[in-house]
Amino acid sequence: MPKAANGICACFGKTAGATRLGLRYGKPVQSQVQLKGRDLLTLKNFTGEEIQYMLWLSADLKFRIKQKGEYLPLLQGKSLGMIFEKRSTRTRLSTETGFALLGGHPSFLTTQDIHLGVNESLTDTARVLSSMTDAVLARVYKQSDLDILAKEATIPIVNGLSDLYHPIQILADYLTLQEHYGSLKGLTLSWIGDGNNILHSIMMSAAKFGMHLQAATPKGYEPDPNIVKLAEQYAKENGTRLSMTNDPLEAARGGNVLITDTWISMGQEDEKKKRLQAFQGYQVTMKTAKVAASDWTFLHCLPRKPEEVDDEVFYSPRSLVFPEAENRKWTIMAVMVSLLTDYSPVLQKPKF
Repeated sequence: MPKAANGICACFGKTAGATRLGLRYGKPVQSQVQLKGRDLLTLKNFTGEEIQYMLWLSADLKFRIKQKGEYLPLLQGKSLGMIFEKRSTRTRLSTETGFALLGGHPSFLTTQDIHLGVNESLTDTARVLSSMTDAVLARVYKQSDLDILAKEATIPIVNGLSDLYHPIQILADYLTLQEHYGSLKGLTLSWIGDGNNILHSIMMSAAKFGMHLQAATPKGYEPDPNIVKLAEQYAKENGTRLSMTNDPLEAARGGNVLITDTWISMGQEDEKKKRLQAFQGYQVTMKTAKVAASDWTFLHCLPRKPEEVDDEVFYSPRSLVFPEAENRKWTIMAVMVSLLTDYSPVLQKPKF
C-alpha cells in the first residue's frame, strides 16, 4: 500500500560542541526536505540532502534535550512496534528510551511474540500492526521480509538491521564523525573487515557526503557485487574515491576513520572457525593506525571481540566507540520524529 512522501556528543562536554560546530538557536527552519510517512529500509533510497536533514535533526534533539534540558513530547500519543528477530543492546535500548523520551509508547516484540511469516503471513502482520501502531522498527534476518512489510503496511517501516543493510547504525556513525571533525566532506573512511550490512550501508551513503571509501575484505567475503556497482556509480557522480582490496594496510593508508565490525554475526556461529582463519591479519592495531592519517579515529558498532581490534586502539583517546553507541539514541529519535511529525529544527544547520 503506498505511503505519502513528505550533534553534540558527550566527548565535547557541556555546550562546547555546539560552539565548535556553530550550532545556535534560531527561528525554526522550514526545510524543503519532507520525510513524513516514508520508510527507512536502506539509505540507497535517500538523497544526501535527506540524510543530512536526519543528522541535523539528531543534533537538534541532542542539544535541546541533553544539553539544554528541554522536554519535547513530539511523539505524544504515538506508538511504535519493535520486532526483534535478533537480540540487541543498543538498538533496543536506544529505540525504547528515545521513543519514550519523546512522549511515545514503544512495544517490544520478540520471536516468542511474533514469528514473521510463520504463525501469520507477513501481509497480515503488516496490516494488523498498521491498525495498532504508528510505525514499526524491525530487526530481522532477511531484507526481503522488510520489503514485504513495507509494501503491505500503511505506516513507516524502519530497518533496525537486516542481512543486507543497517542504516540506523550508519546515521549514528556519521553524527559521531560530524561532531568530532566538524564536517564530513573530504573524510576518507577505511573499512577493514567483513563485506557485511554495515559496509553496504556506508557504500550507499558515504559518497553523498563527499566522503571517500577504502575497503579491505578477505577473499570470499567481499560486499554484494550489485551494491558495489551502485556505490561505484555514486562515487563517480559525487567525485569521490572508492577502492576495494584484500589488503588491510592498503585500505588503512591515509584514512581518517578506521572502521571494523564483528567478523561473526548472529546466525553465522557455525562458520566461526572458518571465518577466524579467513580474517587473520585483519585485526585493527596501532600498526594499522601508523599508516592512517595523523588525525585518525576509530569506530566499531559493538559488541566488539578482541580479535577484531586490540585494547590499545579500542580504548585509546582516538576511539569514538562509546559516543558512537550513545548517538544510536539521538539518531533513531530523529528518524522517528522525521517520519512521524512535521517538526523543524531550531538549531542552525551544521556544515556537512
